[in-house]
Amino acid sequence: MTSSCHPDVHSTRFILVETSQRGNVGAAARAMKVMGFTDLVLVRPRFADVLTHEETLAFASGAVDVLQRARVVDRLEDALDGVELLLGTAMTPRDFGPPCQAPRDGLPGVAGRSIGLLFGCERFGLANEDVYRCHALLSIPTAPEYGSLNLGQAVQLLAYERRQSLGGFAVEARTAPPRIADAQAVQGLLAHWQGALVKLGFLDPAAPKKLMPRLNQLLNRAQLQDEEIHILRGVARAIEQRCC
Repeated sequence: MTSSCHPDVHSTRFILVETSQRGNVGAAARAMKVMGFTDLVLVRPRFADVLTHEETLAFASGAVDVLQRARVVDRLEDALDGVELLLGTAMTPRDFGPPCQAPRDGLPGVAGRSIGLLFGCERFGLANEDVYRCHALLSIPTAPEYGSLNLGQAVQLLAYERRQSLGGFAVEARTAPPRIADAQAVQGLLAHWQGALVKLGFLDPAAPKKLMPRLNQLLNRAQLQDEEIHILRGVARAIEQRCC
């Protein structure tokens, strides 16, 4: 499944305020793309060339299209067009301000709304004046003794939780399923093994009993792949060579 076929792809905007590290912008773009999001706005980034710099592109790792679509604005207000709910990110709840929840608790309740996910600068997080503009805050639960998250990591976690709240993506195989050997290949293997076992002295052709039928049933249950047939025939060839 790709982002272009998901109806909620344009309902989520990622807004980064005063980002100071180019690599973090690239990492954020990558984090967004793998979860099917493309709407990125930067508010007063430290570097004017942040969207095209070599370091940003390197950290984006294939998410250059997200950077190409991104906007740079001077004010947070200019990043909020079309946003119904603004959700800020905070390490800990503020004494005064909007309610704070874990992403997994807060995001499902706004699954049908157009939202902006607001991230502060790397050193200081969100300024209070930006927090007060938010409808709610999202705080990623971390170990009490150490809760410092890199900006790119925070974007990845929020992107994942937002995607899950919208229904998520199915887990799909990246490679074609292995081919199961057909009955003719299995019978060829059995014939090869029979000859090898006779040479080895393990099978008496005058009194075979039920060895070969049992091996036949064993191989049928195993549902051998083509490559596995080749391996077992190689073993049979090695037995024949040793017994010559």
